[in-house]
Amino acid sequence: YYTNESAKETVERIAEIERGRSKKFFVEIGPLKNYYPAEEYHQDYLEKNPKGYCHIPKAEMELFSRLRIDPGDYQKPAAESIRDKLTEEQYRVTQESGTERPFSNEFWNQFEKGIYVDIVTGEPLFSSTDKFESGCGWPAFTKPIEEPAVVELEDLSHGMRRTEVRSRAGDSHLGHVFTGDPESPNGVRYCINSASLRFVPYAKMEAEGYGYLLDLFEK
Repeated sequence: YYTNESAKETVERIAEIERGRSKKFFVEIGPLKNYYPAEEYHQDYLEKNPKGYCHIPKAEMELFSRLRIDPGDYQKPAAESIRDKLTEEQYRVTQESGTERPFSNEFWNQFEKGIYVDIVTGEPLFSSTDKFESGCGWPAFTKPIEEPAVVELEDLSHGMRRTEVRSRAGDSHLGHVFTGDPESPNGVRYCINSASLRFVPYAKMEAEGYGYLLDLFEK
């Protein structure tokens, strides 16, 4: 349920993505009309019921509680604003699912300390700590900063079966993810277009509002 038009757009966009990922998707979407405080039994529910809630294991709930990136902080701008903000190449890649040329893009061989965010919304996506040298010619990462920050969809274009990667909040086309990559430390390669990313150096993360992710570099 949503409480304002901005939240409505976010909810509808997420629902559209989830419908593409699932054969069965049943979620009611509408304005919040009524709100009632929970009865005493449900106050501090997990403290009273440590084994979990609705058959969801407590360990899994704790995992989600550690997620720090809130997509609500990174709203997708209006279509006209996106067109004005991006270069032709950035627009073609992120909004039209294009692909930039390998070995001639901005970040394919950059390994400076910092994070990579969605060029459209600024949502944090990848960290330099997970970037590795790859012969593909595009920026390559072993994983996103947080798994929910990217959405993976089946891509059957160009006569191939691939897994497309899109940003969560902005629904920007980012690239594709592959498994079994011998160059990757964990066998996974997120092959991402530089045109879909903006790099935020470690030294500027605090000033640009990403200070809550500085501990990524303390490991």
